[in-house]
Amino acid sequence: MTLSPASSAEEIIEHLRSLASAENRAGMARFGIATETALGISNVELRRIARLTKAEHARALELWRSGIREARILAAYTAEPKALTLDEARLWAADCNSWEVVDTVADLFVAARFEQVLIPEFADDSREFVRRLAFAMIATCAVHLKQAPDSALLAWLPLVEAHADDERNFVKKAVNWALRQIGKRSADCHGPALMLAEKLAASGNRAARWTGKDAARELTDAKVRGRLGLAD
Repeated sequence: MTLSPASSAEEIIEHLRSLASAENRAGMARFGIATETALGISNVELRRIARLTKAEHARALELWRSGIREARILAAYTAEPKALTLDEARLWAADCNSWEVVDTVADLFVAARFEQVLIPEFADDSREFVRRLAFAMIATCAVHLKQAPDSALLAWLPLVEAHADDERNFVKKAVNWALRQIGKRSADCHGPALMLAEKLAASGNRAARWTGKDAARELTDAKVRGRLGLAD
């Protein structure tokens, strides 16, 4: 089947099913990816398909509703940020059941500029993958919102501190990721992020202590400091 911007959601899903790989599905499971609805298609191949089919928002919503892991990632690649609504974003967040789907939609939600509304809302949500989404969005903001003032990123540090004691694996790793990305953003962000990392490293909570030690290790690395123009 030749895919094009005119391809329907049904045609795209049929094509995805033709690429299914049990071997790849098994490999995904070893990386903690939920495979209940997975076909076993790499994200590299999904990006290639996205380039062929182009963005089309209504079709992306159909792909998401299929529940298939690859169709959902493709939905995030081909949804139109300017067309996405907050209600659609909330529905997608509630559907997330795997860390790599979360991290993919985080990019879309930041591109839609929903971070100010959704980051605090999702962080306050007790569901593991919804809360992970909040911190994946912070990490994405730190890397991709290059025109945003550093103060906008530093404003998320209290949220990082507030949830650093969440011991669930996929939340803990995202909190750590957010802290590290803020700290690596600029020289002005580095100091406050490192200060928080060192505070967390001394915490009595196991998750917070791990996050702090791991972030401090990276933020004190000579290569990171050198890239930010920080003297030893």
